[in-house]
Amino acid sequence: MEPLLLSEGSRHRPELLDLAVELASKSSGFRRSLPPGIYAALAKLVRTMNCYYSNLIEDHNTHPVDIERSMENDYSQDTQKRDLQFEAKAHVICQEWVDGGGLKGRVYTVEGLLEIHRRFCELLPDDLLWVENHATKERVRIIPGEMRKRDVKVGQHFAVSPGALPRFMKRFEEVYCQLGKSESILAAAGAHHRFAWIHPFIDGNGRVARLMSHASMLETLDTGSVWSVSRGLARSVKDYKDFLQKADMERRNDLDGRGSLSEEALAEFTRYFLQTCLDQVNFMEGLVQPERLRTRIMLWAEEEIRMKTLPEKAGAVLDAMLYRGELPRGEVSGIIGVVSRHASRITSALIKEGVLSSESQRAPFRLSFPAKLAPRWMPNLFPEKMD
Repeated sequence: MEPLLLSEGSRHRPELLDLAVELASKSSGFRRSLPPGIYAALAKLVRTMNCYYSNLIEDHNTHPVDIERSMENDYSQDTQKRDLQFEAKAHVICQEWVDGGGLKGRVYTVEGLLEIHRRFCELLPDDLLWVENHATKERVRIIPGEMRKRDVKVGQHFAVSPGALPRFMKRFEEVYCQLGKSESILAAAGAHHRFAWIHPFIDGNGRVARLMSHASMLETLDTGSVWSVSRGLARSVKDYKDFLQKADMERRNDLDGRGSLSEEALAEFTRYFLQTCLDQVNFMEGLVQPERLRTRIMLWAEEEIRMKTLPEKAGAVLDAMLYRGELPRGEVSGIIGVVSRHASRITSALIKEGVLSSESQRAPFRLSFPAKLAPRWMPNLFPEKMD
């Protein structure tokens, strides 16, 4: 699987290093620009978004609202949809663990990657823990956190034999764990492809690769989990899969690096991956530009008040939340100029709509971005039409 990194003499390296530096600058600037109230709410919504698009890459279309419902243990009566909700919930829980620092310092370790797979698969229903060999029709059970014990073919690529997996995974860990910050950003695409190329698990490799990449960028770019590459990969899924497959190519000539695989193809996948990350940072930055976001939220609140869905002055509470981040319960009545009983009625209505949350009956209120309001509050975050 060499080269795992672009060589020092690669003619593609200067351009790709510039992309990596630009990505680091953009991501850091975006993270710092977010008011506290927007940051906390956005990170939670991005987990739902990341789950939705990662599922979509696997041809599993689970509506974002159904993903949120699964987190409240509200499942469909339809068996297939319910199983997909369980799958989505498993992804969100696994990413919550990643976002909380569960992989800090061990993103590319064999132990850490096995743990991602184990944590995800342990939460799946039994029906989703089986894969079928298309040629033989044999059904094989997925063992959470266990490397495969049989040969597999992915497209035209014959993956590493089971007996060689420990050696290849050890080499993977040795190379990617010793990199500095800037080199890690540049190498994120290579790690993503080489992990998929090794294909250590009987199933779930793509999902683990995307969670691994998310964790890597969380650590090296301090993304704050407020943007995700999975949306970009899913929205260009043909390119994503084409570039992955192209990076499987063997070295073509003496100008194509010194490893067994094509350095040129690795550089092309790296360019695509970094540009996709940049596109997603720019998209999210534009989406949550504070004044534009405030305008969309205030227009929604005004409409809801006119339709008597929300009480008067509900918009004033949301306005305060956008700039303060959180709001102690005892301060609500004074901020909006009403008695405590009326303030409680307003906050209760906002909680019912899912736009306000609180960890307990005494904890401060926080802003929430529910998936059902994404078309209004966060246009184009999800596709306009979803089955």
